[in-house]
Amino acid sequence: MATATQEGHTVTADEIREQYKKFVGRKVLFIFIFIALIVGITGVSTSLGSADLSVWDAYSSILRKPFPDMFESKYIFTLDNVPGSDGEKLKQYLVDEYGIGWVQSAEIIKTEDGTIIIKGVGENKVEITPDYRDKEKMAVKISGDIDSAHRVNDFKVKEVNGELRIHESAWLADVCVWNLRLPRIFLGIIAGIGLGLAGAVMQAILRNPLASPYTLGISSGAGFGASLAILAGAGIIGGKYLIIGNAFIFALLVSFIILGLSSRKGATPETMILAGIAMMYLFGAMTTILQYFGEAEAVKEAVFWMVGDLNRSSWPVVTIVLGMLLCCAPLLIMRSWDLNVMGAGDETAKSLGVNVKRTRIIAMVVSTLLVATVVCFTGTIGFIGLVAPHMTRLAIGGDNRYVLPVSGLLGAVLLITADLVARRIIAPVILPVGAVTAFMGAPLFLYLIMRRRREYW
Repeated sequence: MATATQEGHTVTADEIREQYKKFVGRKVLFIFIFIALIVGITGVSTSLGSADLSVWDAYSSILRKPFPDMFESKYIFTLDNVPGSDGEKLKQYLVDEYGIGWVQSAEIIKTEDGTIIIKGVGENKVEITPDYRDKEKMAVKISGDIDSAHRVNDFKVKEVNGELRIHESAWLADVCVWNLRLPRIFLGIIAGIGLGLAGAVMQAILRNPLASPYTLGISSGAGFGASLAILAGAGIIGGKYLIIGNAFIFALLVSFIILGLSSRKGATPETMILAGIAMMYLFGAMTTILQYFGEAEAVKEAVFWMVGDLNRSSWPVVTIVLGMLLCCAPLLIMRSWDLNVMGAGDETAKSLGVNVKRTRIIAMVVSTLLVATVVCFTGTIGFIGLVAPHMTRLAIGGDNRYVLPVSGLLGAVLLITADLVARRIIAPVILPVGAVTAFMGAPLFLYLIMRRRREYW
């Protein structure tokens, strides 16, 4: 059995394997913790808005589409049993839901066409009528003594074993969740993963803790492309994709310029960082000049775009960004061993068989594609790609096999948390999420620097 000596104690191979399992276990635990945080924040964020839902209603609405039988809305009564054994169930539901106590003493009548009528004193009346255009719905109308604050929702009809079972209608929750809130939240999750992952890769290949899509000028290039489209109406792609196309193309252009300049000097980290800073200032200056000559409303729109937000979210946008993430993330994570070796220096990496120049260029191109896809839809969202990798290294160390995926997950947690704050802090006004990430990121970054007790790079 292999042994090693450590401070006078002989360490066996089994002990080394056990320590390594604990070492890996802690890192896997962090992955599951961040996944759980994403799920939890998604539920809370989905439940909040102009039409507040309970967290359970939000999760039920999310899970109802893939698992309709397991997360059905609340059962009220069976149609054939009213009037009859289920009549009291219907009355109790109306009392609990709408506070109309007069139904308790009212008589239930069902007409030949299936309409249920509960007639009280005077104008008090409940009518539950089949919808002949949609057999899965029954219209509910309550007149007379009812609080105007109550919203009357239709019922949902579901046939089970030949019986027509009546459930609560979940259309409001489904519309709010699937049409309005989930696209925004999913875009935040995917964008956070992309920015966090790309930031970790850029810091690893350049061995610089300040490397990020923003400091390398990629975000500045996207901002210039969007400003060019908004202020001058010029772009390569026309129509409704003018702004998005310009932002994507100029973000890639910055990366290619950096790679072109650095290739003349061997693609060293120092050259790439200096070229990135130069591009950041160059495109920032050109954006400023465009804004100086632009009209006030157009300048306002360009500034809002550059701050960064998730207001442009939709399911087609989510699909595009997710597709790019699924293409780029495996390519970057597959290079994690090479990035670990490159952390010891280019000469050491070359001596161990790593093609440093090619790895650096491939990682840079793939990261830029990912960032450009995110930024062209969200605008410039800062600090995610900078802070998430630092927090990850402080928590789990510098092994890029774990740093890359955990940085992505932490980036998602930070971004959807920032979006939740942006939506609720002065509701109903929604702040740009890019401004919130800057407010959150700057003090957090300073805190990490002050609390750092060891070198983690």
